Amino acid sequence: MTELLDGPLKERHRELGASFAEFSGWLMPVSYAGTVSEHNATRNTVGLFDVSHLGKALVRGPGAARFVNSALTNDLRRIGPGKAQYTLCCTESGGVIDDLIAYYVDDDEIFLVPNAANTAAVVDALKAVAPADLEITNLHRSYAVLAVQGPRSTDVLSALGLPIDMDYMGYADASYSGVPVRVCRTGYTGEHGYELLPPWDSAAVVFDALVAAVADAGGEPAGLGARDTLRTEMGYPLHGHELSLDISPLQARCGWAIGWKKDAFFGRDALLAEKEAGPRRVLRGLRMVGRGVLRPGLTVLTGETPVGVTTSGTFSPTLQAGIGLALIDTAAGVEDGQRLTVDVRGRAVECEVVRPPFVDVKTR
Repeated sequence: MTELLDGPLKERHRELGASFAEFSGWLMPVSYAGTVSEHNATRNTVGLFDVSHLGKALVRGPGAARFVNSALTNDLRRIGPGKAQYTLCCTESGGVIDDLIAYYVDDDEIFLVPNAANTAAVVDALKAVAPADLEITNLHRSYAVLAVQGPRSTDVLSALGLPIDMDYMGYADASYSGVPVRVCRTGYTGEHGYELLPPWDSAAVVFDALVAAVADAGGEPAGLGARDTLRTEMGYPLHGHELSLDISPLQARCGWAIGWKKDAFFGRDALLAEKEAGPRRVLRGLRMVGRGVLRPGLTVLTGETPVGVTTSGTFSPTLQAGIGLALIDTAAGVEDGQRLTVDVRGRAVECEVVRPPFVDVKTR
């Protein structure tokens, strides 16, 4: 059995009373006060997440931005220094190796934040086609990632003297108590929030200050459980569920993250062909009509005919209802508002098809 990896703050989490579980080969804090409490804190005040398991990689050298733009799907020419961008690393057949964030440092330096389990695969895919004068480095355990998410996230960062005024997907390099910190207006909850990247070995200095400031703002630390309920309410994809080597960006409704006018990116020909033909299945939201909880891997039916499979499912603390995401065959002609059934351990459960997000955080 492979030994699980630890983040830089394991003992801090133990002191805060966290329960732990395995995720992508890492031992992760699942909850502290309970998933529902942490979820609601993030929606109503502020939550603090340690997501240091996320990967980090650096592409540096002459024309680094140009090279990355020729490999990943989104168009880096849409942004510039001080901005970040959601993008995908695909196979030549159009499957997704990973979805990730690219930080545009300058024309010769791009910093990448992939998912934990896929960091090495992304680095290897880039190295396989990179020119000799480009350096591509896996920095997985060089930086921590701390996410401050929720309506009072600006109060928390202000208390630490960190920058808060960048636009969405903008970032700034700053410091706290002598520790360098990259602060980006990103997140995985749908709320106003920030992700902070301090050095791995100095992460505790920043984390301790954030814990105190979050408590002062009426929030609390939050674990992997709340991260999943929050992202599912927004309909955000999770690699291995809504995106994978077998699930294309178009099927996952991530075509907006593809620079279709670019001359080159991994999987371009296959994805252009799929776009022209139309994807054979597409991601839809499901909201349970009755009681129950959806889980991944359940069969979705119209009448007695299978038309899809669930990819994620949870109980929404905000809506007090079961919700899920599912890949539905386009040939079935399913429309928003339609009622389908899901086979939950032999029980037919009625669900309504909805277009995510399930929760409109702008009006909250």
